[in-house]
Amino acid sequence: MQLDEYRKLAAVEDRMWYFHALNRRVTHWLRRLLPPGPARVLDAGCGTGGLIKAIRAIDPAWQTTGLDFMPLACALSRERTGAEIVQGSVTELPFADAAFEAVVSADVVCQVEDGARALREFARCVRPGGVVLVNVPAYQALWSYHDDTCETKHRYTRPELAGLFRDAGLEIVFASYANCLPLPLIWARRRLLRPAQPTSDVRHYSTPVEALFGALAWAEFTWQRCGLASPFGSSVFVAGRRR
Repeated sequence: MQLDEYRKLAAVEDRMWYFHALNRRVTHWLRRLLPPGPARVLDAGCGTGGLIKAIRAIDPAWQTTGLDFMPLACALSRERTGAEIVQGSVTELPFADAAFEAVVSADVVCQVEDGARALREFARCVRPGGVVLVNVPAYQALWSYHDDTCETKHRYTRPELAGLFRDAGLEIVFASYANCLPLPLIWARRRLLRPAQPTSDVRHYSTPVEALFGALAWAEFTWQRCGLASPFGSSVFVAGRRR
């Protein structure tokens, strides 16, 4: 991801509807799948720390470590969270086998050439019975200026991401698309209403726009937390366990 994007991310991720929805999705499945009590959680590709903040707010007994490839992201994440942040790659995690009870990775597997290797690393570093949660952008057909700026390598389908989980020895608990209801508006933005000087869509929008997208994302969450998968969306989310 381009360096300016990290600064934008740090400025808006605590307020933007997309990250509220993403963090709610991840923390819901962590609470649902982890047993009560202390747990070591790795945010693999932590960016500027927004997801770490959300995880720590849910359960103070969870010890969260962040990892990111970019020094600027690591510095911003340390500043914003005070958590342990390690520089490294998701395809070669600098941690021992079975070091964590959970590994989460939000919109990062899509930024490496070998997504299968990243999933194998997540499976290696999580204990038997532990949890792996991954979110990635969906559908190559949705490729746009946003992906160019974020240096996305691949947008996934649900079967593709589920296949990477299975190949890594992870049992799938839940697999779904996400941002189903906002998808037509996202498509229109990226296909019909392209900005004059396109960067990424990571920004804080007007209050009515944030409220609309936030309400659509919350409506979708009401059925996903009941275990009902969305049939399509701008993202793919899979939750799994190490056998």
